[in-house]
Amino acid sequence: MEPSLTSAPALPPASQAGSMRVRRVVVLTTAVLTFIPFWQAAAVVLCDFGSSAFYAGGIAYQAFGPAFPWYVLAVMLFAGAMLGVYLESSLMFVRGGVYRVVKEGMGDTMAKVSVSSLMFDYCLTGPISGVSAGYYLSGLVNSFFEYMQWNIEVLSSMFAMCFALLVTAFFWRQNVRGVEESSETSVKIVAFNTIVAVALLAWAGYSLYGRQWEWPSLALSFNDESLGWAKHIDWLKPVGLIGIIMAFGHSVLALSGLETMAQVYREMEAPKIMNLKKAALSIFLYALVFTGVLTFVSALLIPQGDLFAYKDNLLSGLAMSLDGPHWARLLMQAAVVVAGTAILAGAVNTSLVGANGVLNRVAEDGILSDWFRGLHPRFGTTHRIVHMVAMVQAVIILLCRGDVYLLGEAYAFGVLWSFVLMTVSLVLLRFKETEDREWLFPFNIRWKKFQVPAGIAAIFLLLLIVAVMNLFTKKVSTVSGIIFTIVFFIIFQLSEKLNAKKAAQIEEEGHQEKINARRAYELPDALRDLEKPNRVLVAVRNPNNLVHLHQVLEKVNDDDTDVIVIHSRVARGYQLAGETAELGPEENHLFTKIILEAEEMGKTVVPLFVISNDPFYAIAQFALAARVGQVVLGISGTADPVAQMERLVMAWGAIKGSHEVETPPQARVIWEDKELVFELV
Repeated sequence: MEPSLTSAPALPPASQAGSMRVRRVVVLTTAVLTFIPFWQAAAVVLCDFGSSAFYAGGIAYQAFGPAFPWYVLAVMLFAGAMLGVYLESSLMFVRGGVYRVVKEGMGDTMAKVSVSSLMFDYCLTGPISGVSAGYYLSGLVNSFFEYMQWNIEVLSSMFAMCFALLVTAFFWRQNVRGVEESSETSVKIVAFNTIVAVALLAWAGYSLYGRQWEWPSLALSFNDESLGWAKHIDWLKPVGLIGIIMAFGHSVLALSGLETMAQVYREMEAPKIMNLKKAALSIFLYALVFTGVLTFVSALLIPQGDLFAYKDNLLSGLAMSLDGPHWARLLMQAAVVVAGTAILAGAVNTSLVGANGVLNRVAEDGILSDWFRGLHPRFGTTHRIVHMVAMVQAVIILLCRGDVYLLGEAYAFGVLWSFVLMTVSLVLLRFKETEDREWLFPFNIRWKKFQVPAGIAAIFLLLLIVAVMNLFTKKVSTVSGIIFTIVFFIIFQLSEKLNAKKAAQIEEEGHQEKINARRAYELPDALRDLEKPNRVLVAVRNPNNLVHLHQVLEKVNDDDTDVIVIHSRVARGYQLAGETAELGPEENHLFTKIILEAEEMGKTVVPLFVISNDPFYAIAQFALAARVGQVVLGISGTADPVAQMERLVMAWGAIKGSHEVETPPQARVIWEDKELVFELV
C-alpha cells in the first residue's frame, strides 16, 4: 500500500500534549542530510568547471601562442569523457570520488596519494579563481577611469590579491553555514552568467557576420618557461605529436572542478541516478559552449596585437572587440566582468565544498582525527575542515602576489594525477567487482564474465601520457605539486598511525556517522524545524530491520512531507531518574544506518532520539504533537503485528484523551511484502 498522506490533526492544548512521558529529546542532525536538485548540484560544479572560460584561454595563449582555442575546445570535448568516468564511479559508490574509488581499486596507500594530489588542486582552485576575478574587476575599473578621462589607475595585482582574500572569507562563512545556502548562491551565479553568455555570443555572431576573419593558427609557439626542463632534452622537441601533447597539457587545467560532482552526488535528491545523468549532461553542454566556444570566438575577434594585453581577462577583450559604439562595448564589458567576477568567486565556494567532502571521506576511515569532523553546534557542518582549507588558500593567495600564470602553471598537477589514479582504479574494479551495474562507460569488450573497459583504458593512457609530459614542461607544477603531495601524504600516514585503534574499530564495526546532538526538554522545541505541510513518523529500533523506513522513503514526496525517524530507549530507574540522553554504541550504529539509507534514497529525514519508560507512549506523543498523517512501525522481534498495533492504539487513546482530532493519523506496521493498517481514532 502506498503512503496516503492525510491532513495533519490539530495540535492539542499544552496540558495534554505536554505530558512528560517523554522526558528528554535529542534532535540528531548531520552535515549531509540537505538534499539538492540536479540543476543546483550542476551549478556548484559549474562555478569551478565553467569558470575556466575566464582564464584557461589566456594561460594557454601565454604558454604556446595563437593555437590556444583549438586545445581549450579539445579539453572541453574530453571533459565529456571524464564526466562519463565520474558517472560510473559515482554510481558504484554514493560516497564516492577519487579517494573511495582508488581505495577500492588500488588500496589505502595509493588512495592517500591520490587525495593528497587532489587537495593540491582544491587548494589552488580558490586562489586562481579569486585572483582572476580580481583582474577582471580591476580591468573594468581602469576602463571606466579611462573612459571618464581620469588620471587614475588601479594596481591590478594588488587589487586582485585583496579581492581574492575577501571572496575566500565570504564563501568560508557560507560553507560554515551549510551546503544548501552555498549551492543556492551558485545557482544565482550560473543563471546570471548564462544570460550574459547568450548576449555575448549573439553579439559576437553578429560581429563575425559583418567582417572578414580567419581560423586561428594551428602553429605552436612555446617559450622557455612553458617548455620547462623539456628544452634541455633533445628528444622532447615541441613538434608533431609531442608538441600536441605539450599543448594539451598546458590547457588541461580547464578540467578542474569535475571531482566536485562526485562529492555533491551524496547530497543529490531522488531519483539519484537519473538526476546524476542530467547533471552530467548539463555540465558538459554548458562548459562546451561557455568555455570552448567563447574562447574560440575570442581568438577570432580579438586582434592578434591585443591578445597579450587581455591575457588575464580574455572575455573582457572579446567584449571590447565587438562591432558597435564604444559606450555599448563598455557596457558589455561591464556585464562580462560582473558575470566573470561572480562565477570565479563561486569557484572558491566549489573548492571549499569539494575539499570538505574529500577530507570527510578520509576522516571517516579513521585516517584523520575525529576533531576534524566535529560538527558546528548550530549549522551541523564540519567547520574545522572548512577553516583549515580556507586558511591554506589565503596563504597561497598571499604568496602568489596576484600572478595568475604562476597559479595556472601549478594548477594542473593535482587534477591530472588524481584523474590518472581514478581511471586506472576503475579499470581494476571491472575485474574485482563483476556484478551488473546500472551504467557502464562505453566501449567495453565482453570476455568471460568480465566487461573489459577498453574506453576507460584509453582515457587512462591519454591522461598518463599528458601527466608525465607535464612533469617535464611545468617546473612550478612539478616541484610544488610533489612537495605538497608528499607533505599531505606524511600527514595522513602519521595521523593514521595515531588513530590506528580507532581505524581498527571502524573496520570491525563499519562506518559510524558523526552525529550532532541537540538537547530539548519540551516537545515543541524538538519539533521546531518541521516546516512541510505533511508529516510521517517512522519508529525504528533494529538497524538490521529498516524495511519500513525504506518503503516510506521510496514513495514519499520529499517536497511536501517531513519524515520524522524516532528511536526510543527504554529508561531505567524510577520515573527516568538518573538516565542520561547520551548516544551509546548501539544508537550510533542505528542512526548511522538511518542516515546512509536516507542518503542512498536522496530524501531528507529528521532523526530523533528519545528516552521514555514506554516507547509506544513516546511514539503516540510525538505523533500528536507533530500532527503527523501517518505512524509507521516495523515488525518486532518479540511481538506480532496485531499486538504492536494494539499497544499503539492504547497509547494513542491515553495520550489523546478527550481531545478531538480532525483527521486521525493512519497507523501502519510494515514487514517485507505485508502490511497491517489501522486508523487511530
